Amino acid sequence: MEDKIIKIFDTTLRDGEQSPGASMNMEEKIQIALQLEKLGVDIIEAGFAAASPGDFEAISNIASVIENSTVCSLARALERDIKAAGESIEKAKLKRIHTFIATSPIHMEYKLKLKPDQVIKKAIEAVKYAKTFTDDVEFSCEDAGRSEMSFLKEIIHAVIDAGATTINIPDTVGYRMPREMGEMIRELDEFINHRAVISVHCHNDLGLAVANSLASIENGARQVECTINGLGERAGNAAMEEIVMTLKTRSDYFGGLDTNINTKEILASSKMVANITGIIPQPNKAIVGKNAFAHESGIHQDGVLKHQETYEIIKPEDIGLNDADTIILGKLSGRHAFADKIKSLGFDLSDEELDSSFERFKLLADKKKEIFDDDLRAIVTDEIVKVEEEYELINLQINDCMNGIPSSAISIKHKDEIITDAGIGNGTMDAIFKTIDRISNVKGELVDYRVNAVTEGKDALAKVTVKVIFDDSKPAVTGHGLNVDTMLSSARAYISALNSYLATKDMIFKNKSEGI
Repeated sequence: MEDKIIKIFDTTLRDGEQSPGASMNMEEKIQIALQLEKLGVDIIEAGFAAASPGDFEAISNIASVIENSTVCSLARALERDIKAAGESIEKAKLKRIHTFIATSPIHMEYKLKLKPDQVIKKAIEAVKYAKTFTDDVEFSCEDAGRSEMSFLKEIIHAVIDAGATTINIPDTVGYRMPREMGEMIRELDEFINHRAVISVHCHNDLGLAVANSLASIENGARQVECTINGLGERAGNAAMEEIVMTLKTRSDYFGGLDTNINTKEILASSKMVANITGIIPQPNKAIVGKNAFAHESGIHQDGVLKHQETYEIIKPEDIGLNDADTIILGKLSGRHAFADKIKSLGFDLSDEELDSSFERFKLLADKKKEIFDDDLRAIVTDEIVKVEEEYELINLQINDCMNGIPSSAISIKHKDEIITDAGIGNGTMDAIFKTIDRISNVKGELVDYRVNAVTEGKDALAKVTVKVIFDDSKPAVTGHGLNVDTMLSSARAYISALNSYLATKDMIFKNKSEGI
């Protein structure tokens, strides 16, 4: 039966975070990791420990709270990378190191500037060193999709002898066609002959990541590397929800192959990742898109009402979508009804988080006629992932008259003191951000600004995501703001980024002082 289970290796927190604009702070990463565990993910690739002190700290904190999933860190085939990875996952109950080196001729010649025998030597050394930290070691042949089969077999044989227990075959640039990918995995499956688990990591440059992953499963792969909503570099990765639901829906075709995923948590996971990263799946996205289960055509509506399977091959409730919910929340709703609704949406809040979220809900209910599930998800997600607020927005007044100079007056709480200041700018938001800079005495440079309506209608919540570079300290920091008023959302997002920057700055100082 074990061979019938396809392991899900989720890399949302590592490869997914490499999507432009998808960077997350510490609390956001921990919340996503906990949701991935609730979802039933087998392996969580929590990050790249050697990349930064922040990544190291995030992986370490995730390792200390995850109980049932394996926590993994990526590492190049370098001793310093592997050492950082091993130390970052030290607290994990189940741990894995994922080390890699490029194996395609173009990568070996132009990127690594190494001969094939040198690459094999480095791979063997990397696996052996990783084994000193954990028995669970995965080795990846980067750009395997453009590698020569003879060399792949040679390096795979060497790393299995060195102790690798999982061999990953990435289509790093999304180059392979499904039939090609399947044939490659079939040949490698016969060569490996059960000495290690075969994994695949398919990119979506040609829109074939899911198709290539499924072709690999058909031909012997028993682990798939994927992300929530298909997040990832360039055009993204294989979407976890599409692979899982394909196996579930077409069990007849795949011979009963299945995963350990609790599919009823799919929608909640998708919504959380979208809210935190600010990257919303397109409406027609398979499985989790807003229109995935929507029927506007009269013919379709009539068919579904008469028999669901006429136009739906997946039951909405199988992914956690409940259209039959009869509890409508509004300004007269009490805390008990609110708590029950939040629980039904998949959130497990502390009393303090529930109280704070309920207060924000009541304020919103005074401004909106109808509260949607997505409003509630946005409120709660915004509450549970926020960092400690060194600065808190108390009041904002703006003057954006057509013939005058845009200005803002802002009151901000800092260390029990309320500071008020005003400023002008090239536009209203510029005036807001410059005033915040003056109050905090920290100079910020806005490098990205996005606003999304959480739901439909003119009174929809505005979800603002900003990326800001403070005091010329790169990389940029992400902040989120949520309010019916877009200007208030913008101010809160900028202050959120400021608080994240200050928290990260303190953490890096702490890490340096402790010798990490």
